[in-house]
Amino acid sequence: MVSPPHEAMHRIFQHDPGLFSRVSRFLGVDIPAPVKATALPTDLTEANPVERRVDTLLRLETADQGPYLLAVEAQGKKHPDKPASWAYYTAYLWTKYRLPTALLVVCQDHATARWAQQPVSCGPPQLPTLTVQPLVAGPHNMPVITDPDEARADLVLASLAAITHAAEPDVDAILKALSTALRDTPEDIAKPLVEFTAQGLAKRPAKNLWRKLVAVDLSFYKSYLAEEVRDEVRAEVRAEVREEVRTEVREEVRTEVREEVRTEARAESRAEDILLILEQRGLDISEDVRSRVTHCTDPELLRRWLARAVTVPKAEEVFEDA
Repeated sequence: MVSPPHEAMHRIFQHDPGLFSRVSRFLGVDIPAPVKATALPTDLTEANPVERRVDTLLRLETADQGPYLLAVEAQGKKHPDKPASWAYYTAYLWTKYRLPTALLVVCQDHATARWAQQPVSCGPPQLPTLTVQPLVAGPHNMPVITDPDEARADLVLASLAAITHAAEPDVDAILKALSTALRDTPEDIAKPLVEFTAQGLAKRPAKNLWRKLVAVDLSFYKSYLAEEVRDEVRAEVRAEVREEVRTEVREEVRTEVREEVRTEARAESRAEDILLILEQRGLDISEDVRSRVTHCTDPELLRRWLARAVTVPKAEEVFEDA
């Protein structure tokens, strides 16, 4: 199942395709800003039954260098099969579109980032037929934006900074700067960035800080973040109400059971009294009489039998008026 951080790490580039050119300077390359961007189908499956999908695929056009493709992959952990998949993606896209293809891998931890940026070749050491070495964006090279003015200058980059530093100590300062920068931003611009940031933080401790900052600094506490909080609160309230109902039902059942036990106790006591009287009068008490008396649960019927037990000449005659 695809996780929210996974979605946030690549979908943010769909939201703002120009982000890649602004991020590239932190990756040690100089990518010109696109003058046009087109989202392409992410399904790279061929006629064979193996399904392959890149996370995000964009066609970017530049003024001086022409068009190229950008494949964005969100990588949450090391996976030995990924380099081969990335090689397939780039080769397939190059073959299909006949355009230069760039691959960007976005990570949230240093270990995964170091692993992802290592070159991997498909041939033997002396014959590296095809080498894959993607550009990697992660906590090791994404900027730590803690100044609201700097965040305001590029809100999308600030959101990506928060996402890639989600597990880093600096994330709190980044989130505070971002929420401050979003305070006076139009809702249609701020709302998706609030959602991307919330998704990217997932269940990390910083998520709670982001909720508080959004609730205090922003007036549109809605959509993804609000729905998530509403679901959590609903679950908590449901548990509380369920316990209240259980308590109420428990008391009702306790009252019912208490009355049932009292009735059973009265019946048992009267049955004992009937047998005792018959015994004291020296009457022969058969097993059938004893069983019928002890198994009766009707207090009123037992009361009548008790009255007759005082005068009947035979034990069996206590039932004659029943």
